[in-house]
Amino acid sequence: MKNRKKQIGTLADYIKANRKASREEEIQAHGKPVSSRPVVFKSKKVYDRKKIKREEVGF
Repeated sequence: MKNRKKQIGTLADYIKANRKASREEEIQAHGKPVSSRPVVFKSKKVYDRKKIKREEVGF
């Protein structure tokens, strides 16, 4: 009989494992976790209903 490799897990498990390994390599390379999503500048002129409601209530 041939010695076959068994496929373990699903594609989602494979992707998750690759992302985790990549993240750990990145942390080792830089010495700390690196933020990949920088905060985008938000203009004060843009209409923001949530902010207006917070100011009205006093929070």
